[in-house]
Amino acid sequence: MSPKIGAKEQGHSQTQEERRLDQPRLYKVLLHNDDYTPMEFVVQILMDVFRKDEMSAMRIMLNVHNQGSGLCGVFPYEIAETKIAKVHELAQAHEYPLKASIEEE
Repeated sequence: MSPKIGAKEQGHSQTQEERRLDQPRLYKVLLHNDDYTPMEFVVQILMDVFRKDEMSAMRIMLNVHNQGSGLCGVFPYEIAETKIAKVHELAQAHEYPLKASIEEE
């Protein structure tokens, strides 16, 4: 049995650009403060949609409240869009104006 020959040894080397294409771009999902959405609802959204533990959810909620926005997580684009849609769907169902947005990392 002969040893495997790696791609580089076969005369193919992966360029830095090719390696970069393998990794999807990541996007930050942010929640934004408003004067109507209860803090408890924001914490619940963070726990249910973003799978944060209670302490992390409280910290992010306080950032939203005190700084105007809070980072919920960093995801590939499609996942970020899905999470934003879920936030808006739940907020609308409860008649809250909570908004989420996406920013390229």
